[in-house]
Amino acid sequence: MADLKIKTNSGTTASFQEEDLAELMMSLRGPLLRPEDAAYEPARHVYNGMFAGRHPGAILRARSTADVIDAVRFAANHDLVVAVRGGGHSVAGNSICDDGLIIDLTELNGIHLDRKAGTVRVQGGATWGDVDRETQAFGLATPGGVVSTTGIGGLTLNGGIGWLRNKHGLSCDNLVSAEVVTASGELITASAAENPDLFWALRGGGGNFGVVTSFEFKVHPVGPIVPAALVMYPLAEAANVLRKWRDWLPDAQEDITSNAIPFTVPVSEHMPPPVHGQQVLIIAGVYPGDVEEGLRLIQPLRELGTPLFDMSGPLPFRAMQSSFDFFFPLENPLISYWKSIYLNELGDDAIEILAEAANNRTSELSMINIVHLGKGVRSVGAKETAFGERTASFMISLDANWRDTTGDTARHAAWARSYWDRLNPLSTGGVYLNFVGAEDKDADKLVRSAFGAQL
Repeated sequence: MADLKIKTNSGTTASFQEEDLAELMMSLRGPLLRPEDAAYEPARHVYNGMFAGRHPGAILRARSTADVIDAVRFAANHDLVVAVRGGGHSVAGNSICDDGLIIDLTELNGIHLDRKAGTVRVQGGATWGDVDRETQAFGLATPGGVVSTTGIGGLTLNGGIGWLRNKHGLSCDNLVSAEVVTASGELITASAAENPDLFWALRGGGGNFGVVTSFEFKVHPVGPIVPAALVMYPLAEAANVLRKWRDWLPDAQEDITSNAIPFTVPVSEHMPPPVHGQQVLIIAGVYPGDVEEGLRLIQPLRELGTPLFDMSGPLPFRAMQSSFDFFFPLENPLISYWKSIYLNELGDDAIEILAEAANNRTSELSMINIVHLGKGVRSVGAKETAFGERTASFMISLDANWRDTTGDTARHAAWARSYWDRLNPLSTGGVYLNFVGAEDKDADKLVRSAFGAQL
């Protein structure tokens, strides 16, 4: 068997013969996949096709915390380049690297719900769909994201903006404790009582503090049926609908979470045929309380104009959580470059820019997420966690997505950058790290934008 070659942090290549790996291989429960192994190719796939060409030197598919500890110690001893993969959704490509070692947590996905304590313990490779499957069986939930195949780790460590945010806050706000393998291979617990500085950093501070092998979250009564708005308005009416949506938000019940999303409806079995191929503005909302009361409260979202199609009504919370899954497949993935920004208000000038951006998308697969941030996000003090933005009322994500590989990357990325530049003078100066594309120009500036006064 050929030597295993893995890139080091100094830029050299470490070469390992079988005898060099013998002790590691004897202790591991999970496989160490090499480029020649049949399981290697599917294991290296991630959800952003921009990084489809990256080929790690090896992939360790961990099956226990001990596997992670041994992998981290092995990498530290040999100064190896390491990336950690949870769900593989990192828009910036952080879950895959060229020639380095991937610590893959995919099979480390156990979940234990403690209904008496009101918590759920989740291993680091689980997805939000895994969590919802276990908690929703008992009418419970913890705030996750908006795509159920997203891994819990990356989303939580960078904040976690989802459908429960205005009632129950961000994913990181619901973190009770975490087990972390440090860079030296030590397993420690981070909580309010143990290693509180690390616990503060894990709640929105990013994934560079260690490998989190398990998360403990608070759970809340939610569903299993929730009242949901899913209304498609003609994109040509985007500016008018967005103004009415903005004007409704201050009077809305505080627990309602609502997004506005301009995009082109794909031809898909998951979307209603009458709107296939049409450019629309989706107004979405979720009320995590009484169904009849919630339907009454969200009714104004269905009356912002003349809908092309209205899918609103009582909906399983798990269905809402997975409603955009089809748009982000692992096989034949989208190529994505995203830019995020925060606004204190959605003024008419910002609405005009967003409406223009929506109508000038360079790809029908591109979309814009206009996310309202309410009481649940602001109820946590600015200094209580590392998350960088607690006061803004809106987060905007300009999501350039495409599939062609004909060198059009610059044109699609320029769409996101150009409209981000136009919104920037109206912004708080912050960015949301879960919705940031690969940045190779000024990483220091990006970090300062994300964390602001927390640095």
